[in-house]
Formats: sequence, structure tokens, C-alpha cells
Amino acid sequence: MSVAADVEARVAATGLLAGPTVVLLSGGRDSVCLLDLAVRLAGPVRALHVNYGLRAEADADEAHCVALCARLGVPLEVRRAGVPEGNVQAWARDVRYAAAHALEGAIATGHTATDQAETVLYRLIASPGRRALLGMEARSGRVVRPLLGVTRAETAAYCAERERPYVDDASNPTSTRGRIRAILELHPAAEANVADTLAQLRDEAEVLDALIDPDADLTTLSPALARLTVQRVAGVAPARYMEEILALARRGGTGHVDLPGARVTVEYGRVRAEPLEGEPSRAAVAPARLPVPGEVAFAGGVVTAELGAFDVADGTLAADALAASLDVRPWRAGDRMRPLGLDGTKSLQDLFTDRKVPRAARHQLPVVLSEGEIAWVPGVATGARFRVNAATKLRARLHWSPGS
Repeated sequence: MSVAADVEARVAATGLLAGPTVVLLSGGRDSVCLLDLAVRLAGPVRALHVNYGLRAEADADEAHCVALCARLGVPLEVRRAGVPEGNVQAWARDVRYAAAHALEGAIATGHTATDQAETVLYRLIASPGRRALLGMEARSGRVVRPLLGVTRAETAAYCAERERPYVDDASNPTSTRGRIRAILELHPAAEANVADTLAQLRDEAEVLDALIDPDADLTTLSPALARLTVQRVAGVAPARYMEEILALARRGGTGHVDLPGARVTVEYGRVRAEPLEGEPSRAAVAPARLPVPGEVAFAGGVVTAELGAFDVADGTLAADALAASLDVRPWRAGDRMRPLGLDGTKSLQDLFTDRKVPRAARHQLPVVLSEGEIAWVPGVATGARFRVNAATKLRARLHWSPGS
């Protein structure tokens, strides 16, 4: 069996390329391979290319994508990104996924087994812990990654066999990614070994998460389960603080440890997380219930919800994805959401940092939840499940008017 036939069979077996699909097309080997596979396995298919204007070859890459899609008979959306803001990689990701979510269908990315291995190694270097090893998911909301079981060498071979030209953005060998790739080249089975390990870890993670009781007495738990409980309550607590927190539980009585942005208190073996002293207390801001449509007082201001045919903007959500009434409360340490435009989940603390929200303002912002899931934080993020696209007829517009 040829490499192309083998890759197609393996990707088809994932079931991730079926039905309407938007392929994120950069013009590189992986996305070109993905587009060709989508044409063969999914349908209808359209492609999205974002020209960030950051490389001298950007316009040539765009022209290549236009020609390739014309050859394959695939409609192509081309977006010009404009001027970068803040962290360039985060900005590019936001632009890319926001544009993709405005289109119909599953959003297919060209992440491969090679990308997965690089991501895991980088996360392990930058952020130790079990969650760093879980890697990218094959499906995350509308985003699918059909090539996670295919290596970069195989996508190149696929394109060669199928005569699908691609552009080559050679990475700097001295960059972080370049160095990680050099490590993976030390063993021919490195990428496959990482992929097999991730599959096992994901199965085990489901079992471990089911065992965690946030209200449990840490002193009655095994060391591993105690660590997992602290991480559930306090978010991803930095490893250097973990032993200090567990030592407080073993000592008995009440004590606390200050983490970035939160104070973790251990009281007779049980752990809770609160804002640091000097920041507004979330206990001082009462939660509220917001009917849709309707309004509610919160933190000296007003949160409103309207229904109608509104333009897409911050606070515009799909009404049919929302509950009839929403919970409005302050931020809690450990809060996580699946934000529109990003892969996977992210802590609100990290999102606040990314959006440069001052610490003193964080506990006055309303966190709006629909049946327990964070749907919207004004000026910060919208939940991916509540996205609005061209087919969304009934929309909800949420608005936050802070007090004086």
C-alpha cells in the first residue's frame, strides 16, 4: 500500500473528516495534505487562509493557496489579519479561529503527530505536571485534528505521491521548536512513542478526575490524590507551592499559601482558594440570576440580556445555546473556560493576564454561566459553545454596565 493510501485509510478511520468542513490552509505540507484528504473524505469542503503579512513570502503563500483551491475546486476564504496586537502568536491564533468560527462546519487543522510530540515536550519543559503531558485533543468543540496520528514525514510523502505542491516555511534550527525537533530525531520511534503514551494518559486522566472530591480532607488522601485535589481547587498550582500546601494540611489547624493571583487556605485538612489580600473579595460581590431577556444588578453595575438579530460583537452569543436564565458571579480562583478562538480550555487567570485586566478589577467583572459553563466574561472571552455564525438566527446580546 502506498503512503498516500495508508494515510487516507488511517484518517478515514478517525471519523473526523465527515460532513461540512472548513480546512485551515496555510499552504504548508500538513495543511495541503489535510485539504486533499478533506476533499476525498468530507463534504462540502471550504478552505480558510489568513494572510498575516508577517513574512516576506506572505503574499506568495496566499497566491499558492488560491491556485491550489482552484485546482481542487474548493471555495477559499482569504482574510487579511491587519496589525498585530500583543503576543503575536496569540494574536494570530485569535484571528485565525475567530475567522473560522464565523464559517459553517467543523474546523479542521493540520496538526500532526510531530506537532503533538513537540507540543508535549515544550509544555513539559515550561509547565511540569500530568496535564502538560495530555497534549492536543483530536476533537475540541468544532475544532478537529484528523492528522494527529500522521507524522510530518508522512504528510510530505502524501503530497509527493498525490502531486500536491506546498510551500515550505523552514524553521530556525536554533529556535525552541527547532531544538525540540532535534531531540525527537534522536530516535526513529519518538513520535509514535509520544502518541501511544498520550493515549494511555488520556484514559487514565478520566479515571483520576472521577476520583477527585474538592471537599475531601487532604490528610486522608494518598499523596498523588492530594496533589490532584489541590490542583482542582486552586487551578494548576505551580509545583514549587504544592509541597508547602500539603505540609499545611499535615500540620493541622489553619494556614495559607499565596499563589500568583490567589491565596490558598488549608483549614483542618480541607483546601479552598480566595483572592489575595488587598484585592477585592469575591465574597463581597453577591452572585445573581439573569433571565434571558432581562437585567440584574451586579457589583454596583448592571448586566443585561437582550434577544434579537444583533451584529457579532463582544457579548453576542447564540441564544439557542443559552439556558433560559444565567448565573452571574465573581471570578473564582481555578475557573476555566473554553474560549472562542483558542484550542482547548484556559484558566480565567491566564485570560485576565493575556487581556491585561488589572488585578483590582478582576473580582468586579461578571462571570456569566449557562448551566454551570462559563459563557461570557465582558472584554475577556466568549465560550466557544456559544459562538455566533452566519446561520445563527436568534442571538443574545449581553452587556455589562459597571457602576461608577
